[in-house]
Amino acid sequence: MSDSNGLHVVVLAGGISHERDVSLRSGRRVADALAAAGHRVVLRDPDAGLLPFLANERPDAVFPALHGSSGEDGSLIGLLTALGIPTVGSSAAAARRAWSKPIASSLIAATGASVPESIVLSHEAFRELGASGVLRVVRDSLPDDLVVKPAMGGSAQGVSIVTDSNDLPRAMVEAFTYADVVVVERRIVGTEIAVGVIDAGDGPVALTPVEIEPSNGIYSFQARYNAGETTFYAPSRLEPAVIETVAAAAVNAHTALGLRELSRVDFIVDAAGTPWFLEANVIPGLTETSLLPLAIEASGTTAAEVYSGLVAAAVARSNHATVH
Repeated sequence: MSDSNGLHVVVLAGGISHERDVSLRSGRRVADALAAAGHRVVLRDPDAGLLPFLANERPDAVFPALHGSSGEDGSLIGLLTALGIPTVGSSAAAARRAWSKPIASSLIAATGASVPESIVLSHEAFRELGASGVLRVVRDSLPDDLVVKPAMGGSAQGVSIVTDSNDLPRAMVEAFTYADVVVVERRIVGTEIAVGVIDAGDGPVALTPVEIEPSNGIYSFQARYNAGETTFYAPSRLEPAVIETVAAAAVNAHTALGLRELSRVDFIVDAAGTPWFLEANVIPGLTETSLLPLAIEASGTTAAEVYSGLVAAAVARSNHATVH
C-alpha cells in the first residue's frame, strides 16, 4: 500500500474560513505523510487558480485538508466531482448533511442514538421575535446548563458553556458571529471522546477512541491547537465495554450520514456509559495535536499508511464508478 505506484496527489489546504491556519497545518502533515508513502504530492490553496490547475494537471487524486466551510460544506467537493477527479472523503451531499449540526443530529437521533435535547434558532427569528422573549422560552424549555454553538463550523469557535442564565445573551451573540443559525442544547456532563472512522474500501472501522481532558475543563479552540493545554488518552480510560459501545456508535453515525473514507465523530459519555452524539466531521483536523492522527498512532499504524490507503480507495471508487 505504501507505494501505490507513486500516485500524483494534490493536497488542498488553507482557504478563507476561520480555520485557515489549522487547515494549513493539517495539509502540511498530510502532504508529508503521502510523500513518505512514495506519492508525488503538490500542496495547493483553494484559490482562483485551483480549478484551471486541476483541469489541466489531472492529478490521480485530491486529498482535501480544508476545515470550515472551505472544504466541509460540500461546495468544493461538488466541483471536484464535476471535474471527474477522485477525491478522498465524503460526497458533497454527505458533507452537507454533516456540516449542518441540526441536520446531522436529527439523522443520528432517528437511528435511536442519544442526542442532546436542543433548540435551533436563526438570527432572523431571534431578532424578529425579540431576544428577551426567545431567551425566556429557551431557559424554560432547557433549564439545565447549556451549550451554545454555531450550527455550522468546527474547532469550537463560537461555542460557549452557559451555567448562569445571565450569560446566555452574550453566548448567543458570540455564536451568531460565526453562523446565521445557532444551536442551544442541554449540556451533557461526562467524558469527551473522539472516534476516528476509516474506510479504505472494506467498510468503516473505528480507530482507537481518544479521551480528551482539557486542563481548564473546556475543550476550546486554544485547548485544541496549543500543545500542552489538553491531555489525550488513547486508548480512553473508560471501561472496555463502554469504549466498544462508543466505537460502535461512531460507525453508526458515519454510516447514517452516508460518510466515506474518513470522519471523526465526537461524543460526551455520561456517568452511565451512554455516548451522546455531538457532531461528525468529514475533514477532521490532521495537525500534530489533532485527534485523528493520535488515534491512528494508537491503533498501531502510521499516517503514511492510512492516508495512502484512503487515496487508493478514492481512486478505486472513481474507477469503479467510471466502469459502471
